[in-house]
Amino acid sequence: MNDYSAHESAYIDEGAQIGAGTRIWHFCHIMPGAVIGKNCSLGQNVFVANGVVIGDGVKIQNNVSIYEGVILEDYVFCGPSMVFTNVKTPRSAFPRNTSADYQITRVKHGASIGANATIVCGVTIHQWAFIAAGAVVTKDVPAYALMAGVPARRIGWVCECGETLHFEGERAVCAACGRAYELNDEQVKRVEQP
Repeated sequence: MNDYSAHESAYIDEGAQIGAGTRIWHFCHIMPGAVIGKNCSLGQNVFVANGVVIGDGVKIQNNVSIYEGVILEDYVFCGPSMVFTNVKTPRSAFPRNTSADYQITRVKHGASIGANATIVCGVTIHQWAFIAAGAVVTKDVPAYALMAGVPARRIGWVCECGETLHFEGERAVCAACGRAYELNDEQVKRVEQP
């Protein structure tokens, strides 16, 4: 008996590792070398390729494909129909379809990616960053950054709870949850309240 639940229409290949409490919905396909953590949710029509690593508590909405080379750390959110790539220069006439061809894309703890956003391979999205719907990420994203546009650029900073931060000088306190942050050299870090 499995410790996870999967709809009868899902294909889970032998050799896939899936953690306890994970829920896999209609028409998903999990390939043999995929590793999925505990208490994740994979919406309808999600594809997880061989070699993908997904942490605990990750939520992947409908119509998302997680290709080889993508690593999702704990508590990442992937919005509906967002896109990962894994090859910088794809050509049908010149196939690039081996592990050596794929670039690593890492989405760190707690980051969120909005609906229909595109993440170009080879980037790192640092912890708690927030990618707006429809954004195209072409370079690394700092921790707590709010990114929007094509190509995506930083338009602000966000709290771990997801609310926009308003810095007064080098400090900000989230109006919604009270978490405190410092901004130094275009880098944000969480600090303890005095």
